[in-house]
Amino acid sequence: MTNVPPLPAGLRGAVDLSSLVDRPAPGAAGRAPAAGSPAGAPAASDGAAPASVGVPALVLDATDETFAQFLELSSTVPVIVDLWAEWCGPCKQLSPVLEKLVAEYGGRLVLAKVDVDANPQLTQAFQAQSIPAVAAVIAGRPVQLFVGALPEAQVRDAFEQVLDLAVQNGVTGTAVVQGGPEVDGETPEPEPEPLPPHHQEAYDAIDRGDYDAAIAAYKTAIAQDPRDQLAVAGLAQVSLISRLQGISLAEVRDAAAADPTDLAAQLAVADLDVSGGHVDDAFDRVLTVFPTQDAAGKNEARARLLEYFEIVGADDHRVVAARRRLTMLLY
Repeated sequence: MTNVPPLPAGLRGAVDLSSLVDRPAPGAAGRAPAAGSPAGAPAASDGAAPASVGVPALVLDATDETFAQFLELSSTVPVIVDLWAEWCGPCKQLSPVLEKLVAEYGGRLVLAKVDVDANPQLTQAFQAQSIPAVAAVIAGRPVQLFVGALPEAQVRDAFEQVLDLAVQNGVTGTAVVQGGPEVDGETPEPEPEPLPPHHQEAYDAIDRGDYDAAIAAYKTAIAQDPRDQLAVAGLAQVSLISRLQGISLAEVRDAAAADPTDLAAQLAVADLDVSGGHVDDAFDRVLTVFPTQDAAGKNEARARLLEYFEIVGADDHRVVAARRRLTMLLY
């Protein structure tokens, strides 16, 4: 949910992937690359990366066992890493956006999808405290991009920065889908399932930066079907994006430090914490200020926590612990 941060001028190894580099790769499963060179890539000569590399598809499943191949592939083409889970509503909103944009880049990017529940080592290596989380790997080195379901325009901005950084590091190859036409910017991809009308209306509003309209669209979807969990999660996400617009990090943190009982200030910092993936810090901040508030303040704090629970995911262990703590404070 953060705005896309500026990427470093050079690659930083902020994520330790060393434990996955020398892992032997078993035979391919699902959409994972075949064993050996990454997805059948030709060997580089004289230390230079090949101009193109063969892959089974531009969107691939990555596992703890196969990720070494993606590290090797990243010496030719940047690899975008999507950390997701089946139970994560925002993941289901973001993944189609990632897949659509990767297809549009016509082989200049490859997307590796990592199911965090099935791949704990990769989840730990990428420090995925909250999902969806998106990173890139360029020339074997990781760069963390953002957390949360960003609008398509902001995801595109992140991808452009990844490509710029790749050029700086000599990674300028192209992925070619094996058994299909050479990738030239028009890679055929299955048409995604159409979104429900109010969800599409919300997405369109987010893309043009009209967050109030997106909030209204999600609220309409919920009014029509209170069990629409994707709309509930989408409303929480876009509400957070709206609150973060134009916020001053220094001013907000100074106000929160000056008065630990100032609910508005504490909630503003909690928003920043959630957007940056510091979920435990956000939960603790709201739950700490909760007992100091009157009835109206407690209702506001509780409502904000429930929004965060939707963003993070109801089954996340941090949500379970925070919900238990909130229940103790309420009763």
